[in-house]
Amino acid sequence: MSIGRVVVLTGPSGVGKGTLLKAILSQHPEAFLSISATTRSPRPGEVDGQHYYFLSREEFQTKIAEQEFLEWAEFAGNLYGTPRSPVIEQVNLGRTVILEIELEGARQVRKTLPSARQVVLLPPSVEELEQRIRERATEDEAAIARRLLQAQTEIGAAKEFDRCVINDQLDTAITALEAAIFS
Repeated sequence: MSIGRVVVLTGPSGVGKGTLLKAILSQHPEAFLSISATTRSPRPGEVDGQHYYFLSREEFQTKIAEQEFLEWAEFAGNLYGTPRSPVIEQVNLGRTVILEIELEGARQVRKTLPSARQVVLLPPSVEELEQRIRERATEDEAAIARRLLQAQTEIGAAKEFDRCVINDQLDTAITALEAAIFS
């Protein structure tokens, strides 16, 4: 059995990572999407242990101290991290493991797992990104402003990544992301 691969996928909030990953995973059930831990509150319909592991800040900080995360970062006032053991377990089983993480987490993984493929998903424009975030209707104005400010940083970091996919047309973006992950 061959060793699997870790693929890091990042991009601004609202760029469509979840939508594209859902399509990719339906076409590639052999791939494994790592479930992140977070201190943010669940959004409507999110299930603990399925979408995220929802932790208190104290629980999260204990796991940091115990080095239970492959990476972790603070984003928009909340902590996010990738539990280490499930990723290593799945890679050892020969699976492609996808980490959907933020920019700082991607940078940490680049240091700890330099063989991981790094993919950034970008919007066609900042204006389109803002529209997508507003259409979700899950954020207040202050949160939207924070996310858009962070998006500028993330877009500016695109050159750090192995592959760049622009999510303009859904079908085209799915095909491009599939190639970025599996080729």
